[in-house]
Amino acid sequence: MADASDILTLCRRRGFIWPSFEIYGGVAGMFDYGPLGCVLRNNIVEKWRALYKGREGFVEIDSETVSPREVFKASGHVDEFSDFMTFCTKCESPFRADHLVKGFCENPDILSAKELESKFEEHGIKCPECGGDLGKVEEFNLMFKTYIGPGSNRIGYLRPETAQGIFVNYPNLYRYNREKLPLGVIQTGRGYRNEIAPRQGMIRMREFNMMEVELFVDPEDKSWSRFGEVRDCEFTLIPQDGRQITVTVGEAVSRNIIVNEVLAYFVYATKQLLMSIGVKEDKIRFRQHLKDEMAHYAADCWDAEVELSYGWTEVTGVADRGCWDLSRHAKFSGQEMTHFKRFDEPREIEEERIKAKHKALGPRFKNRAKDIAAAIEALDPSDIRDDGITVTVGGETMHLTDEFFEVVLVKEKVSGARVIPHVIEPSYGLDRLFYSVLEHAYDHDDEEDYTVLRLRPSMAPVKVGVFPLMEKDGLDSIAFRISEELRMSGIEAVYDGAGTIGKRYARMDEIGTPWCITVDYETIEEGKDKGTVTLRYRDTKEQVRLSIEDVENRIRDMLREDA
Repeated sequence: MADASDILTLCRRRGFIWPSFEIYGGVAGMFDYGPLGCVLRNNIVEKWRALYKGREGFVEIDSETVSPREVFKASGHVDEFSDFMTFCTKCESPFRADHLVKGFCENPDILSAKELESKFEEHGIKCPECGGDLGKVEEFNLMFKTYIGPGSNRIGYLRPETAQGIFVNYPNLYRYNREKLPLGVIQTGRGYRNEIAPRQGMIRMREFNMMEVELFVDPEDKSWSRFGEVRDCEFTLIPQDGRQITVTVGEAVSRNIIVNEVLAYFVYATKQLLMSIGVKEDKIRFRQHLKDEMAHYAADCWDAEVELSYGWTEVTGVADRGCWDLSRHAKFSGQEMTHFKRFDEPREIEEERIKAKHKALGPRFKNRAKDIAAAIEALDPSDIRDDGITVTVGGETMHLTDEFFEVVLVKEKVSGARVIPHVIEPSYGLDRLFYSVLEHAYDHDDEEDYTVLRLRPSMAPVKVGVFPLMEKDGLDSIAFRISEELRMSGIEAVYDGAGTIGKRYARMDEIGTPWCITVDYETIEEGKDKGTVTLRYRDTKEQVRLSIEDVENRIRDMLREDA
């Protein structure tokens, strides 16, 4: 298996990624994408879009990266989004406490601060940098804090995930979708997490790229129309009991290993995506979160793990988030976050509801009374506590006694009911996928000291290298024209006339270019426009002659075969 340092060295040398701010000594957990890296990353995004926008018909949005505190208070990130941290008492280096005990217990990320401190003492764990004693374990919130507006006291945060931008736009998206479910929404962009001590290259970054999908579904109908297409396909699972099994998608649902069709479908769709970008099938598995490691919002979650030089590494999470997100945002904002589900025939129902006392609200709250009344009546009687109810209006949370509301029994005939949609979320770490693709494509021959990146052609940043045999006698002008025509037709091609043909092939092989074209003297003899050129295949090193006018079509045919 390739060593991570070899991959990162190649990436830096050839322009895939560079450490950010390197001339100032760099910042841990931050990388810049170079010219080749930008193209490879964008190729992965387009494969993801082809799956979710193309095949599934989901819509795409682009929301803000800075959000007011209220958003993350509602989502739980202000209270829950923390890791345990410890400092060395001698050199003062910071560490994630659970990472230090990884070799001593099975699930260190579920341990409390006290339990982590006990593990340090029990196993004699010291500072990995200097051997000093470790200090007290404390919580550290991972969000980057800022203020919105000059001189403002309104707190904001850089988003730690793109998901919340979709959830807060649910009313707009629901109207856009003509108030129908299912509703699939995708978003790609930057996320920010102030990691305590990122030490695994692109696996743990402070500023990172995400591709997230939020699928809003009827809570009573978690079937999926395309499920039959994958029913008999296999994937490798590690359920909560720890046994690794290979089963069909249909078996996973019928045996209640994965609780519903829609979740199982998108777990398998994730495998399809990983394979389509070049991750090896035998190095993909899906691990179910244990009950005590489940995120605060998740009803169920399966991590797509890829085997890398770092070990089995999470690259994607496919979660059933239930109604957590929309329920929380409805409660904190006072806005409607439901779906109107029509019945086949009208039904008569009798239920308790909270009704605002407008005569009491008006004199007390003046022009805010209407909004407060709406927030009150959006609550359920189960939200009432002994001392009243809590509502949030215009960013302000207020407690109201029964002076301002009452519970009434309502009987009516209804044509439908409002339900809060459940959310299925496949969330992809783009940078981790980028690194996984590179590591699985990396092939180094130690004997010949020769490196080939065996990227899938659709992923390769450069599809065609075009060479003149010699940079003279008109060979260079023909080669340059071929490379220019390919680029203008949308095929990534580069012209290279420096060094021997062997060295040029080596340069292209090292960056994963699947095909190279050489213009030679035979091309000239046959005629500049009607002549033939040599087409070389990266993986087989086979060389064939074809006419210049057939070059573009041949490349397009081979790209279609790889799609």
